[in-house]
Amino acid sequence: MEKKRRFLLIVPNGGALFESTGVADILNMANLQSPPEAVPYFVTVATTQPAKIVCGRSGIRLLADVCLTDLDSSESWDTIVVTNRVVDPDEDEVLVEWITRASRHCRRIVSICAGALILARAGLLAGRRATTHWHHLDTLAALSPTTEVDRNSIFVRDGTVWTSAGASSGFDLTLALVAEDLGPEVARAVARDLVLYLRRPGGQAQFSRFLAAQADPDTPIGRVQLWAMEHLEQDLSVEQLAAQAAMSPRNFCRVFVRETGSTPARFIEEIRLEAARQRLEQGHESLDEIASVCGLGTSLNLRRAFERNLGVTPSDYRLRFGMI
Repeated sequence: MEKKRRFLLIVPNGGALFESTGVADILNMANLQSPPEAVPYFVTVATTQPAKIVCGRSGIRLLADVCLTDLDSSESWDTIVVTNRVVDPDEDEVLVEWITRASRHCRRIVSICAGALILARAGLLAGRRATTHWHHLDTLAALSPTTEVDRNSIFVRDGTVWTSAGASSGFDLTLALVAEDLGPEVARAVARDLVLYLRRPGGQAQFSRFLAAQADPDTPIGRVQLWAMEHLEQDLSVEQLAAQAAMSPRNFCRVFVRETGSTPARFIEEIRLEAARQRLEQGHESLDEIASVCGLGTSLNLRRAFERNLGVTPSDYRLRFGMI
């Protein structure tokens, strides 16, 4: 067994277990695509729990191979993967200390979902671009101020550090690792066998319907956000939005950025883009019809918005994610 293919999956207690088991299944399927004498991956599952039993939030339990604290942090690994969020502060401290030491002795460091917060606390994301689940983006930014937090991509690679967004995006990241290690044909075969989409681009935006949930109807800015979501086809210039909030445009922009962390223009583009995504996924309207109802004007503007933000054309997006 080549050491360069040794994967360590670190699974904290109390999270969603399908993240780690899904990654392990993808790597195992890659092994099945290879001759027995050349199996590329050897996976070890570790936890901080002394009994090596990980309790998932659903009540399901996973038996790990080893307790993390029994592993020598100077041991060489090809790839260390941190999955899930950490519930127990004591476990959090153990993971941060161990990862900080172990990161010096592995080829790649990977996080799935909120595992990025562990990497941030260990200082591994400083000066890098990274992402995490949308719910934790602000926390990530606070933990690592020099990190360029990518709020849209489903996974990000910055050198030897890979981070992914919500749980299932870890599967996209893992397929990308397989493609890098073994070539795109093996990754394609794995995706086909597991009925996974082979390659959602890393730049494919995260699920963003949470924008509506973030709008606070008890504040002027929140009310404007909700109003804008219901009037996408109208003029949503700063002047119009400010008028809805009964503020001057200058003051409105200042308060909007302070309360949302986004400029008004960026917010409007995001909600129009999200509305267009939903229509492409769920219906059969023409691109011009979708552009018009979402306030983007023409199919050319729609295309430009998709390519700028998602890295794909609207037609390609519909083929990949639309209803059959």
